[in-house]
Amino acid sequence: VLGLLVWTLIAGTEYFLYPAFGWVMFVAVFYWVLTVFFLIIYMTMTYTRIPQVPWTTVGLCFNGSAFILYLIAAIVDASSVTKDLDSHNYNSWAASSFFAFVVTSCYAGNTYFSFISWRSRTSQ
Repeated sequence: VLGLLVWTLIAGTEYFLYPAFGWVMFVAVFYWVLTVFFLIIYMTMTYTRIPQVPWTTVGLCFNGSAFILYLIAAIVDASSVTKDLDSHNYNSWAASSFFAFVVTSCYAGNTYFSFISWRSRTSQ
């Protein structure tokens, strides 16, 4: 839900005039779609039908990459928000920047728990 807020707050503005927001949109939409995809896989327990895939490693790689790219996107988002660009879009961009950092912290926590799970699986 928080990732959805990030890209909808930006998509409702004239973000295409500023290339930095294009990067933020790419990261936000890409990881939102992948997160929904993995949510469906876990909710339907499809992962139990595909035991060849190392799901703990996949989860660790996904969450780690999401954390790193979202951190970069959140920093780019926050540094691109100025009142000088367009005061009409300022509030949406500022809110998207806040939620981008919240999503980054969520992915950081999820990366930590994925690492703990991965480490316990590989030590067995």
